[in-house]
Formats: sequence, structure tokens, C-alpha cells
Amino acid sequence: MIDPIPLLQDLIRIPSCEPPGGELAVAERVARALTDLGVDVRLDQFLPGRANVLGRVAGTGEKPALVFSAHLDTLPAGGGWTRDPFSGVLEDGRVHGRGAADMKSAVAAFVAAAGVLAARKTKLKGDVLLMLTAGESANCIGARRFLAQGLQSEIGAFLCGEPSGLDLVVVEKAILWARVTARGEVGHVSGNGGVNAIWRMTEALAALRALQLQTPAHPLLDGPSLSVGLIRGGTAVNLTPDLCEAEIDVRFAPGIGADDVLAQLRSVLPSGVTIDLTDYKPAVEEAPDSAFVRTCAAAVRAETGVEPRRLGVNYYSDGAILLDGHAAPFCILGPGRLGDSGTADESVSARDVQTAARLYKIIAEEWLA
Repeated sequence: MIDPIPLLQDLIRIPSCEPPGGELAVAERVARALTDLGVDVRLDQFLPGRANVLGRVAGTGEKPALVFSAHLDTLPAGGGWTRDPFSGVLEDGRVHGRGAADMKSAVAAFVAAAGVLAARKTKLKGDVLLMLTAGESANCIGARRFLAQGLQSEIGAFLCGEPSGLDLVVVEKAILWARVTARGEVGHVSGNGGVNAIWRMTEALAALRALQLQTPAHPLLDGPSLSVGLIRGGTAVNLTPDLCEAEIDVRFAPGIGADDVLAQLRSVLPSGVTIDLTDYKPAVEEAPDSAFVRTCAAAVRAETGVEPRRLGVNYYSDGAILLDGHAAPFCILGPGRLGDSGTADESVSARDVQTAARLYKIIAEEWLA
């Protein structure tokens, strides 16, 4: 097996922050690495600078494919770094830079594992598909592209490399994004003052913050959350704004749909304020004792000597798109630590990345035996 660390360092040194994206150069580097390892590769540039990579290690076709899922984009670098966020430096056993944990480390580990699987003399009973996407950090445009290409039907099991600290994530929350719009009447502060849309928005946001969303409880997840991420309003300091918009992020456990949550949000909005859905990523859940999760757990035990925890997370993965309406087992197993996504001085344990590569190989060989 190749060492995934040099590839990971190369990938970190190629910025692919979302926004604006620009994963093409990363996709080209990954495609070249896969080609050098004998893996069949298709690079799909579907928008300027935006690209997916589909790698395939062909099996005998006796079983449906196992998907290795990871994304090529990262969150923006932001401030507060004590080193270059795109250095990819290896120091004290950790690789540093934006995307080290989330999730270029998993990309590199999947590539390394695919190289070993491609070199096997005996084919596995099913294909291994590397579905490496653009734009997961925002609206999952890469996953939606794979969906439009009909690849969902090939998914027999879904192994995602999002950060898990080498534990097993078996449930992720649903993510609802919505636009709150407050409307008023334009006016001037020296005369007819009009109706201030920003004041209406402050009332609406206060009501939303106080709302206790009624959603199902889950043993592996905390309660629902609501966050305001963007707000826009006004054109001049002395002109009464007639429009104000805010973008909110709502996250909740499985067992309730987007329409029911939107109805609860609408119920507390004051007059003149509306809310509209802008994006929805449904929850994904797998039984903690399913055959696929047991296969993943056995690999972790055999490789590390540690029994992995079964966890739930507040983040979403491409599984929210690629598994929506499709029955296939799901598990997240990644080398990045939970909570390191988007942080300044993001880093990942080099040993964990190397361990993840071996785990991915073992899981593929066991599941597709």
C-alpha cells in the first residue's frame, strides 16, 4: 500500500475552499494518483472549476458495489491560524492545513486502499466505487451530479470518510436551510418613516430563537438547533429598509420531515415575515448492529485493538443526497477528529490516516468477499 501522507500533503496545498469551490485542480491530482495505481478513473468537470472524480475497482458483479465517499472541497480557511493554512506540513506526527481533518485525509486514504484492491490477483465480488465530490460543504452539488448520472442504483453499501476519530457514525441529523424574509415600506427618517423591515426581522429572529422545536428524541443525538448564518437588509443609513432577509440553519434528528419543521417555524413569525425552504438534506441512519456496521467494527478492532463507539453527529455528508430514497447500509469512518472541521490550525494524525487506509481495504475485502 502506498503511504497516503504525501498525497494528503499535496491535496492540502491545493486550495479548494467552498465558497467558491474550485476543486478541479484537486480532482486532477487525485485522478492522476488513481490512474498511477491502476484504478479506472473518470474526471467530470461539470461547471467551470468544479469537478467530481469517479474511481472504479471492478469486481465480478456478484454483489452490488461498495462506495468510498469523500468530498474534495473544504471550508474556507478563515483567520486565527498560527501557520500557513495550505502548508500541508507534517510536524510532530500530524499533518496541518485546511482540509486535513475534513476531509482530504479520507480522500488520500481511500486512494491508497483502492490501489491495493486494484492490484489484487483475485477480484472482489463487487465493484469498489470512489465517489469523490465537489461542493459538499454547501449544497452537495457533486453528489447531486452523481445522482443525476444514475449512480445511486449502483450503491450496495456506503462507507463515508467524514471525521469520526476512527469511531463509527451511524446517524447524522437532517439539515434544513431556509430564507426568512421581512417586508416593510420604504420611507425616510426625516419625514414619512415607512415600516422598517429590519425591525420586523429582529422580532422574527427573537421569536425563532425562543422557539422550542418539537422533534423526536434520539439516543445518539442531542436536541434540535437553529442558527442564523447570513442577514441582509437596507440600502442607506437614512432610508427606511423595505426588505430584510436572513438565512437560517436548522438541524434535527430523524423521524420528522421538513414540512412539519417549517410549520413550527412559521407559527411564531410576526406579520410581514415569511419563510421559504432553500435546501434540505434528510437525516441518514443505520442500525448500530447491522451487518455492515459489524463489519466496520470488526476491522477497527482487528487493526487497532479498540472497540469503536457508535455515534451520532450534527454534520451532514453526501449520504444525505446519495442515499435519499435508496436502501443501502451506511457508516461513517474517518481519520479526522470530530469537532476539528473548520477550526484554525486544523490537523490530522498521520498514523490515523495510515490506519484508515488499511481499514478501508479490510472492509472492502470482507464486505465484498
